[in-house]
Formats: sequence, C-alpha cells, structure tokens
Amino acid sequence: MSFHQLSTSIPLVENIATYSDTQNCVHAENHAILIVTHGHVKITTSRQAPFICTEGFALHVDDYPIQIDMPKTKLSEYVIISYKMLHAEQGWSLKGPLFSTSVGKILHLVEELIRIRALHNANQVEALTAMKERLLLERILFIYMVETAMNNEKKSTLDLVKETIPYMNQHYMVDITLPMLAQRARLSVGHYTVLFKKLTGTTVNTYLINLRIEKAKLLLVQTDLTAKEIASMVGCADYFHFSRSFKKIVGCAPSIYREQEESLQI
Repeated sequence: MSFHQLSTSIPLVENIATYSDTQNCVHAENHAILIVTHGHVKITTSRQAPFICTEGFALHVDDYPIQIDMPKTKLSEYVIISYKMLHAEQGWSLKGPLFSTSVGKILHLVEELIRIRALHNANQVEALTAMKERLLLERILFIYMVETAMNNEKKSTLDLVKETIPYMNQHYMVDITLPMLAQRARLSVGHYTVLFKKLTGTTVNTYLINLRIEKAKLLLVQTDLTAKEIASMVGCADYFHFSRSFKKIVGCAPSIYREQEESLQI
C-alpha cells in the first residue's frame, strides 16, 4: 500500500451494506473494505489461503472471486464499503488484512457513513453527500494504512508468532490451518513452523488438538450434548479422529470420561 497513492487519489463511495450471513462475491469492478463490527468472519480470495478476520480486510479487484464465511457457533456482523479510486497512479494497491488500535473510531466513522448514505437516499443534496462520504472514507483508509504499517514495523517475527497463540485460543472452533496462521504472522509456512515449535515446544497440529480436547472435556462435564456434537463445537469435523485423539490424550473415551467425572460429583 502507498500513502502517495492515497494523497494523489480520490476515493468515491459506491455502496455500503451490512451483512450477517455468508457472501460469495464472484466479481467486482470496484475495491472494497470489509470491516467486522461483531465477531469474526473467514475470508477466502483467489490469491490467498483462508484468513480469519476480526478487524478489517481490504478487498482488491484482482482478488475476486471472494468467499466470506460466517462462523457456525457465533453471531457475527460485518460491513462492506465498495469504492472507486480516481486518479490512482499505477493502480490502487491496498489489499489484505488491516489492523487498527482505533477500533472505536473506525466503527464511529462507519456508522456516520451509513447515516449519511441514508440521508442521501432521502434526497439530501447529492454533491454535499458525496463530499462527506469521500472525507469519511479517506479518514478510514488513512487510519487503517497508518496503523497497519505501524503494526507491521514494530513487531519482531517472534512477537508475530506469539500473537497467533491467543488467536488460536479464541478461534479453536473454526477450521484453522498452518498456512492461515503463517499468513496471519506474515511469515512463510516453514519459518512460522520453526518459530512456533521454538515458542511452544510442540507443533501447530498438536497444540490445536490438545486445546480442542481441553475444551471438549469442559463441555462433557458442563453440558448434556453428545460427544459428536461437542466434537463439532470444538472444531473437530471428523468424529473418529476426535475420539481417537481424546482417548490417546486423556486415557479413555469421551463417554467414559463423562461417567467418571459425574461419579466424582455425586
């Protein structure tokens, strides 16, 4: 991304829409910014592995088709602002994950954009509305570009790997892959794998399955859900693999573990 491009270009808002379901965007003539307002979404583009997004993501015209998937276990919501960049020299290059420490400010600007667009639809002066929208979008783009650049510069590679661990702890129930985590840390898969093992003493797959088994143990004790339902809830789509891993780690099958825990509480 280039600050020179932003300083010499004119962003024009084309559309603003709020979604709470999965979207399959096959083609678009304009760029867009996806801003998560609640929860998280999984974004898959033609050029990169799936990315779990909890903040912002710049959708570039070259990245279509784009699939935006909602989590099955949590309510999520996101806004997509599609826009044109007029007079962008050599094309507009903003794409991929966006980070911000000013989330409240971003959401406030988004709310104001939605409000102004509603007034526009109510026949407010078109030129005035377009100018307000342009200024708000410029501010959103500027904040994301500055704070994403700062985020990328100030962290060591080990810090970036460390950040993926709480991310895994919070999103263990979704389909997390090694390429997805490496991309989030902005490292190659090989480099990420070595640093993760150095940091945790184990592999990504082993860390994830142990995490999911611990969550499953809690659900077995605290709920009446079946073991198969619990396996799905903690991110294990293959119940046979889950059951085998549970027995290997815990020492008994999920059903036996539940019976043992229930007998201790009597």
